[in-house]
Amino acid sequence: MQPTKQRQHTPIAALVVMALGWVLGSSAAQAQTTIPGTAPLTLQALFDQAWNRQPEAQSAALRREAVQATRSVAAAWTAEPMALELSTKTDRPGSNQGSREAEVGLALPLWLPGERARKAALADAEAQALDSRQRAAQLQLAATVREAWWGAQRAQADQALAQDRLLNAQRLAADVARRVRAGDLSRADQAQADGAVAQAEAAMAEAQGARDAAQAALAAWGVQAAPTLALADGAEPEPPVPDATAAAAQHPAAADWQDQAEVARRAADLAAVQTRANPELTVAATRGREQAGDRYQQTFTVGLRIPLGGGDRAQAKQATARADAIDAEARAAVEQRRLAADIAAAVARVKATQAQRDALARHAVLAQGTRGFIDKAFRLGEADGPTRLRVELEAAQAERQLARARIDAAAAISHLRQALGLLPQ
Repeated sequence: MQPTKQRQHTPIAALVVMALGWVLGSSAAQAQTTIPGTAPLTLQALFDQAWNRQPEAQSAALRREAVQATRSVAAAWTAEPMALELSTKTDRPGSNQGSREAEVGLALPLWLPGERARKAALADAEAQALDSRQRAAQLQLAATVREAWWGAQRAQADQALAQDRLLNAQRLAADVARRVRAGDLSRADQAQADGAVAQAEAAMAEAQGARDAAQAALAAWGVQAAPTLALADGAEPEPPVPDATAAAAQHPAAADWQDQAEVARRAADLAAVQTRANPELTVAATRGREQAGDRYQQTFTVGLRIPLGGGDRAQAKQATARADAIDAEARAAVEQRRLAADIAAAVARVKATQAQRDALARHAVLAQGTRGFIDKAFRLGEADGPTRLRVELEAAQAERQLARARIDAAAAISHLRQALGLLPQ
């Protein structure tokens, strides 16, 4: 009789465990398990970790230092650093006899007319272009991070729902086993219930594998293994949508090309005045004697060195700079048109996904209600096993569709922010 008592206790224990799983698993798609002492990973934290690992972020300080040095050059009094000139002359080397002469001078490169102001303007344009280039790089990284983030969100939701489905299938199988022993159901019903458990286990394994793969993809951005992601609902605030054309003109990607065009224009303006090398002002002091025994005489010399025109070299430099400006301006115009189309498409996508989410939420509520009615009827013997299994699968499918719709709606808002040039928040 002892084995019989063990067989009777096993279903009861299973029902207790499954009942607890039903209470906890019913909200598995909406809540995440957080490891004690750790906070869920957010999209903004993921982006910050990814950006800190990028070469652009690590070299940004040195690039700003280089731009500031270029600006300081434009503020200098001379076009190039001053040069010290030393020379000595004698007609009897190795002897203190005869004539001797020593000269010390300074060569000061002078600015060409208008060159100093245009060089300063070019330095300012390069500083602005550096900032816009960094913002464009951040936004390009944000697109990749957002894609990985929402892929991981979908995998996490699927895994939670698969776990919920498995718990429900196990609870149902335990209930069917109890009723088979009582003679209320046939072994065919037990086989169908066990088959539902096997399907749920297979779906759980598939979902777990997909989540592991998604989390492995996050490791490329410096995330530790098996992070717990923050809930997708409200992951990023929905931004106000201005006019698509105006928003595209202010987009970091378009601003990057516009600033590059401004740098090229300033370079062309500078090349227009740099048609020759910089003139040099020379100041020298000479001390010498005609022959041994004479007193040393001292003279001063002031000279001006004016190079001739640069010719074809200067023209080639100017033409190249103007061509770069035209190219960057054309690319900026093309980018603005593309961005305006992306913004309009993103707005339409947000509206569509939100409407789909609301519809599927109503469908999920109805499916849950039907599952509750059929479950009660099944327990009272007023519904058969196949109907109970079918309703259970329909409810699980409704939950999965709703979870996906919520993530798609949040991802659509994230895509809209990406199209507007906003970083993860």
